[in-house]
Amino acid sequence: MSDSKKPSVPENFDPNAPIFSARDPNAAAFWDERFQAGHKPWDQAGVPDAFRAFAARHDKRPVLIPGCGSAYEALWLAQAGWPVRAIDFAERAVAEAKAQLGAHADLVEQADFFAYEPPFAPGWIYERAFLCALPASRRRDYAERMAALLAPQALLAGFFFLGATPKGPPFGIERDELDALLAPHFELIEDEPVTGSIPVFAGRERWLTWRRRS
Repeated sequence: MSDSKKPSVPENFDPNAPIFSARDPNAAAFWDERFQAGHKPWDQAGVPDAFRAFAARHDKRPVLIPGCGSAYEALWLAQAGWPVRAIDFAERAVAEAKAQLGAHADLVEQADFFAYEPPFAPGWIYERAFLCALPASRRRDYAERMAALLAPQALLAGFFFLGATPKGPPFGIERDELDALLAPHFELIEDEPVTGSIPVFAGRERWLTWRRRS
């Protein structure tokens, strides 16, 4: 059997992962298949403490959540009175998020982040397992799109998965590479350790807050 016809091997975040046919994380089908199977080792099934702490020390501002998955944080923000829009390009992720948000379901959209135009100017883009879901070839696109969406003084803040990985997702990034990627457009203003990580991210993530340069 040629390599192109072999089924996908289990992903590095879970040695017991099922075998999937979709192999390209750039494609929505990759994520749809995993949501359909209920295989979501990246899903914390709740709102992380570091997220709550960040929200508590910052004024309310419009929030964009790319790659929102089940969108627990979007629901928390909406209930707390924050303007929020959550997007994902996987149909099944969006369906799950809408079910999770209930009366706030209209805050979730199916969209490609790299072409999406939010209905407001984001004051904060929340990073949660979005960058590490992207292959390394998309990292510069990520940085450029973040810079385009955020006005001066607006924030890119959340959890960053650090340290290279042999394969993914999650695709870890070395800290010096991340700094080089974002520093042309952003200034790092918060760098904090994270506790309570789920197993796939344990010991490898930090809460970083980047402010858009003028």
